[in-house]
Order: sequence, then C-alpha cells, then structure tokens
Amino acid sequence: MVNPLTKSLIKLTANLTPISVGTKFFPTNSLETEYVELFNYTQTILFELDKAEITSDSILENLIRDVGVENLPKDYNFYELKPAENRIEEYALVSNIIMGNDRYFYIELQNPSNLINIFVKIIENEKGEVVEKTATELVAKMLSKNDAIRVAIELIGIGLSEGIQVISAVGMTGAASIERAIHYTQNVGSFPGIAFTKLGGEYALVFDSPFLLQESRPVDLENYLFIDLIDSTKFIDKNGRNQLVDLMTGIKNFIETECNGELEGYREGGDDFIARFPSKDLAIRAGLDAAWFALDNGAKIRAGVGRSRREAGERAQLVDDLKSTAPLSLVVFELANGLYAYNIPSEFTRTLINLIENEKAKLIGVFVFVFIFAFLMSILGLGIFSFIGVIIALVYAFVA
Repeated sequence: MVNPLTKSLIKLTANLTPISVGTKFFPTNSLETEYVELFNYTQTILFELDKAEITSDSILENLIRDVGVENLPKDYNFYELKPAENRIEEYALVSNIIMGNDRYFYIELQNPSNLINIFVKIIENEKGEVVEKTATELVAKMLSKNDAIRVAIELIGIGLSEGIQVISAVGMTGAASIERAIHYTQNVGSFPGIAFTKLGGEYALVFDSPFLLQESRPVDLENYLFIDLIDSTKFIDKNGRNQLVDLMTGIKNFIETECNGELEGYREGGDDFIARFPSKDLAIRAGLDAAWFALDNGAKIRAGVGRSRREAGERAQLVDDLKSTAPLSLVVFELANGLYAYNIPSEFTRTLINLIENEKAKLIGVFVFVFIFAFLMSILGLGIFSFIGVIIALVYAFVA
C-alpha cells in the first residue's frame, strides 16, 4: 500500500497511480539486502501502465506460450486449485527479479521403480540438478519454472507409457514443491499431473491418458532490453562527452559481466543500445541497475523490455507519451497481459516522498511555519512577500 498523501503527490507529478514505493520484500541474504536497500533508498516506484486481467484463462494462455505448445500433449485437464488475485503483488515481483527463475520440482512414484534413475538422467541432460533421491521420490533444481514444468510433463508422459503414475509439483524451494504436491493430492487425487503457481494462484495440469512427446525442448524466448539516455545533448553540455562515454561504458560492462547480457550494435560514444538476455528477470534487473547507475551520475534513462528488439524499443518510447511534469526515468516491461514500469524518481521527488513517509513532524512544522509567516506578512501589509516563507521552508526541509 502507498501512503494516500504520497500517492497524491506522485499522481500529481507523474500523472500515474503508483502500486508501491520502495518494496516490502524481506531480504534473507546479502544480495537481496543490497537490492532491497536500493529500492527503498531511491524510493523506486512501481507503476501500472496497462492493468493485467488475471483470470484462469489468461493463466493457461501464458502457460502454453511459456512452456511451448509442442511440449504439451493434446489431452489434459487444467485445474484452478487457488485463484490468483486480479492484481500485481510488488514483493512477489521483486522476489522474482532478485532471486531469478530458479525453481525446484518434486517427483513422486507410488511404488519403487528403476524409472526414478531414468528420470535422473533426463533431468541432468536438461541441465537440471538432482538434490535428493530415494526409490520413489526425487527433488531437482531447474534453471526456470517453465523448464521445471516442461520436464515434469515429459517425465509424467514416460511414466504413463510404462503404466506408472507420476505426481509432480514445482516450488521456490524443495520443501515448497513437496508441500504443493501434498496439496495437489488432497484436492485432485492421486492422478498423474503437476501442480504449480502463477501470479499468486495455484494450478494443476492433470493427464488421464498415456502420451509421449517427440522431444521436449525449452522454448527459445528472446528477451531484449532497449536503453536510451534522456536528454543526452543536455547531459553532454553539462558534463562533457567523456562523461557520457564513461556512463554508457559502465552500464555496458555491468550488463555483460553481471547480467549475462549480449550487446548488439553498440557504438562507443552513443547514447543508446540494445542487449539480449537469457531471461526476462535478468533484463528487468539490468534495466533497474542501469537506471540507478544513471541516477547516481546525474542522468535519466528510458528502458523497455520485450520479446523482440522492436517491442523493447516501442516500450522505451512509451516514456515520451506520459504526461508527467518532468521526463521520467522508467523501465517498462510486460507482466501477465498488462504493462508495468519501474520509475527511479528525481532527488526532489525522493526528498518529498521521504518527508511524507518518514519525516511527518518536520513536514507539519514546515506547513505551520509557512502559515505563520504568511499570516504575519499579511498583518504587516507585505502579503506579496509570503512566498519567501515557502522558499525558506523548502531550503530548511532539504538541508535538514
């Protein structure tokens, strides 16, 4: 939730309604702590540009797209075990960006079978890591949730062809995947299938008849990040071209070394570039880091994340169409079937937000001072000079 006064201030200046300011995500390690501190220190704002309509049908559509229609059999049943809320949870989004898409999945056989050893080889061939294994169970870690679902479907199909029922579930941790499998059998029964979460809801694919996929392959989804420096001419006039080169080179090096990005067509001294990433969360993280780095160097960027170069560029250009009081430093991306953006606000906006959120006593004092000053000026017949009180109050608020 956003403080009503903060929401009004942001809506007035950006002409957009914020979902969150900073983050409520609770960090558990040094990397998460670093990112949470950046979100909160910079008062990074999450905006909803085009609201996602989250329904059971849209969840299934996204699942088919992400897993790949070629990796699903023709016959299956789709169950909604727990509906997703029709809104975006910002801390779940932050969790995905920081922690990435690593997912665990659990496999359970009703009786001991050598099939479990065949499953181990398949998982390892799919670049997965088997964490634990018994004669009837195994827990594995995959590169992404979609890979975990895809491989689980392949294993279920192999089990059905051998007359063996396989139950599976995907979770953020091994324990979470086991718990989800228990929930699956309690709600669906001991039928071959896989349970998983999407956007806060819980769902399952259940298979009644044997199937065997030709060859399960990961979907080759491209993830592009388009970055463009806002008012680069003004930045060069103020700081010099060498500072622009240093800024863009710093962003470029970070993207290549820390985010597994591949730059395309970068020209030294230019003010824009496009990069390709193995996953969307890495592209969003790179956009955020680039925006924070640019802010620290007195610059703003517009960034877009998309499945094609054109889509990423078009989303970055959306920044120009927003009717804000000043250019916004935004990272625009798709979530479900909606469009969202992270905004790294200016120092002035951050100071006002901090006053409202954390310095209420100081803010009240400023208003009282301005009121008294204006009242005294009007008594002395100098009402036209009341604005001086506002200037003094603002200087005090920012310096203090």
